Amino acid sequence: MIVCIGAGPGDLGYLTQRGAQLVAQADVVAGFDTVIDVVRSIIPARAEVVLMNYGDQVAQLAAVAAAHHAGKRCVVVFMGDIHFSGFQYLERVERACGHRVETVAGISAAQILASRARVCFDETTFVTFHRRGELEPFKRHLVHVLADQRNAIVIPLPWDAARSFMPRHIAAYLLAHGTSAAHPVEVWENLTGDEAEWHGVLGDCVERDFSGMSIMLIRALAAMPSQIEAA
Repeated sequence: MIVCIGAGPGDLGYLTQRGAQLVAQADVVAGFDTVIDVVRSIIPARAEVVLMNYGDQVAQLAAVAAAHHAGKRCVVVFMGDIHFSGFQYLERVERACGHRVETVAGISAAQILASRARVCFDETTFVTFHRRGELEPFKRHLVHVLADQRNAIVIPLPWDAARSFMPRHIAAYLLAHGTSAAHPVEVWENLTGDEAEWHGVLGDCVERDFSGMSIMLIRALAAMPSQIEAA
C-alpha cells in the first residue's frame, strides 16, 4: 500500500481523520522536513521516517517505492492539499512507483484563506506559481482572471531565487500588463499558525516583501451582486 495524503496548512488540527488514521497505521512515513514536522507527533514509534528536500527527493522517493513494493504500508505526506500545489510531487511519487497511487485530499491554504477573507469559490479562481517549469501561461491566465472580474487566490513561488515570483513580483507583472492598480489585495502569512495579514491595493503591493509562507487574494474591482433573490 502507498497513499499520498494532504496534511493541511500547518496546524495538525486541520489534518483529516482519514489522513491521521493512515499515518498511525504506516510502516513508512515520507515527506519534506517541514511537512513531516506537522504530523510527527502521530507517527508511530515503529515507523521509518524518510525525509527529503528538493535536491534528493527523486532518490528518497525511489527508496519509499522500494519499501512499498516490498509490502510495507507507506504514506507520503504533502502540505495542504495534493491537488493544489503538490501535483508535480504526486507525479514524482507515481513515477517512482511505476503506477497510479491512492490520494487522500487535505485542507488547503486556499480554503483557509477563503474562510478568513469570506470569498466564494464560485466567484474566485485559484492560481499557483508554486511549481517547476514554465510560468508564463499561468501569469497570462491570472491577467485574464482579473479582467473577467473574478477574485484570484494566488500561491506565490518563494523557493527558487532565479524564478522567484512573490506578491510584489505578481503585482508588478499585473500592473505591467494593464491590470488596475486599484484592485484590493490581501496577503496572509502562516495561515493556521502565527498568522499575519496585510490589506492594501495592487499598486501598493509592489513595495511590500512577504515571507515564503504567504498566500495572496486579489479581489475583483467590484463584488458580484448577491443572487439569492430575483432581480
